Amino acid sequence: MTDDPTAPPRPTPAARSEDAPLDDSGDPELEQTLAGEDLEGEEQDESDEDEDGTDPLAGPVPEAPPPHDEKEPEPVPPTLWESDADHLDPTAPVPRDHAPDIDPDKLDPDALKVVNRLLQYGHQAYLVGGCVRDLLAGRTPKDFDVATSALPSEVRGIFRNCRLIGRRFRLAHVYFKGGKIVEVSTFRANPSELEDAIEPGAEGEEKDDLLISDDNVFGTAEQDARRRDFTINGLFYDVAEGRVIDFVGGLRDMRLREVRTIGDPEIRMREDPVRILRAVRFACKLDFDIESRTYAAMEGAVEDIPRCAPPRLLEDTFRILRGGVSAGGLNLLFALDALKFLLPPVDAWLKERGAEGASLLRAHAERLDARVRSGAVLEDSVLLATLLLPLLRSPPPPAPRPEPAPAEWSEAPPHAGPEEAGPAVPPAVEDLLQELVRAARLPRRIAERCRMILLAQATLSGQRRRRGGLASFRRHPLFQEALTVFELSVEATGEHRAALDAWKTGGAPTPSPGGPPSEGGRRRRRRRRRGPRAGSPPGAGS
Repeated sequence: MTDDPTAPPRPTPAARSEDAPLDDSGDPELEQTLAGEDLEGEEQDESDEDEDGTDPLAGPVPEAPPPHDEKEPEPVPPTLWESDADHLDPTAPVPRDHAPDIDPDKLDPDALKVVNRLLQYGHQAYLVGGCVRDLLAGRTPKDFDVATSALPSEVRGIFRNCRLIGRRFRLAHVYFKGGKIVEVSTFRANPSELEDAIEPGAEGEEKDDLLISDDNVFGTAEQDARRRDFTINGLFYDVAEGRVIDFVGGLRDMRLREVRTIGDPEIRMREDPVRILRAVRFACKLDFDIESRTYAAMEGAVEDIPRCAPPRLLEDTFRILRGGVSAGGLNLLFALDALKFLLPPVDAWLKERGAEGASLLRAHAERLDARVRSGAVLEDSVLLATLLLPLLRSPPPPAPRPEPAPAEWSEAPPHAGPEEAGPAVPPAVEDLLQELVRAARLPRRIAERCRMILLAQATLSGQRRRRGGLASFRRHPLFQEALTVFELSVEATGEHRAALDAWKTGGAPTPSPGGPPSEGGRRRRRRRRRGPRAGSPPGAGS
């Protein structure tokens, strides 16, 4: 099926125009006039400068990214969403001789439509993976996936509301009204096992590189189950028979509440080191233990993490954050020494700060997890900023005091104490954001929004004050996101609660004694130093 030629074209975002700054430095007489004038409305004037120099939030703010969808990063033609699937059968047969292993009422109707349609065309089709695991664990699945004996092209021919995606792993997406996607994969065999069966190899010779680069080798249902990563993800559910099909011992591990690889743990981790992150996520999400041999293999495969595609590593890291399991996940990744490859500044900071730093980071992560589990949908920039904030908030360790820089180069005012100097993003965090953009393909707008959210924290806590009115700060496009991060930090540490209450009730933090001038004070225009006027005698004006 081709895209509907009558469908309206997708709107493209309008180019963002930036206003050029006004320059009043070209007219000496105008400059002299402005220097001596005392404007009546100057108190309400908003400036692009604050007490510490250029306002870090004065630049253009990148637009918020669209809601994250793990399965469909590309735009979908409207005709696919509008396809009528009402004629498909959404029922699950009830076996006569036994009760179904999974309550039919808990199965997704659209997934049942896909399974029943494939069965009608003579193909095998089962619910598979996470949905079966979650239903057996008493959890509500996020989505329902289908595995089938039909090739991707055959699935494409059966469903008119279908599109094929992926190269390394070819999949079919079947679309339904309301924005739902049912993912359909063809049974696959493990490429390395297939090679061993066809070519046993030379005597005593081992294949050193086990990394899987192509996963489009099709096979049987049992082969498909055995090539999956963990036993709890290798379960199939036969809707027609009402039975769970277990080729890999997943039901046993569900009872034992363990995460265990299918097959040799060392081989499975070397095939795809991203499985380290997946094992951590499943263990934290389900509150399962990681089986001892599997954990040992994870420790041995950590050094192979850099061989994985950076975008995959970034996506699985964000899945831990989005899943409300960041506290336990980061703790496990740090224990495995994997965090140094995923978030190097966080790893270095934890190793430098020890137990105190770990406690502070965990407190922030726990508050973030609680917010996510409450149903809040947070931007990736907010998730990342919340975990990077402890790197800015905690005081630096004692160190020899460097010689002071000239006042015009200082980031903070001369009277600021060690706790107040810190509105700038640390170089390690800045480097991390740039590296995520460069290598892991983190959208630049997410990195920039994260950076601006971090910079806003000093203003929210009262450590840095803007000359411009409070109204301008409240109108800032990122004010609510920055306030969310600030609120999570206050909940985690108990600090700056009065400042948070002030912002939430329409006010602002009370300036601390001896601190910078309060908000909204009269601005004084800085006069430029100029040379003597033409024709003036030497030394005039001195």
